[in-house]
Amino acid sequence: MPGTGGLFASLKRLLSTSLGILSTRLELLANEWEEERMRLTRMLVLALLAVFFICMAAVLFSIFIVAMFWHDHPLLAISVLSLSFLVMSGFCALSLRRLLHQRTVLFSASLAELRRDRHELGAFDE
Repeated sequence: MPGTGGLFASLKRLLSTSLGILSTRLELLANEWEEERMRLTRMLVLALLAVFFICMAAVLFSIFIVAMFWHDHPLLAISVLSLSFLVMSGFCALSLRRLLHQRTVLFSASLAELRRDRHELGAFDE
């Protein structure tokens, strides 16, 4: 039966093509996952370094200001610095809260490719 060999060969090619598409999409998904992980790691390290250096600068600047006003008004200098640090931490907390509510779509390239594939396969159904 020559017709069945052609049908099975066609099904085999279809399965091979489908597996190739799936493999490509999974590789793209894995690449995006790795890029996002590396980006988040870099952001965390830079954020920790920035916090460390800002804290060091704030401590040294506070010591400088208190030493400068030590003979005249040391308590006023300490209270003004404490209040300014409290206000700045409030602004930072509000900014962080706003950033946490802004979410990016993870795997956007993979999702776009899958949408394109679905659209292309839908064109064959018509």
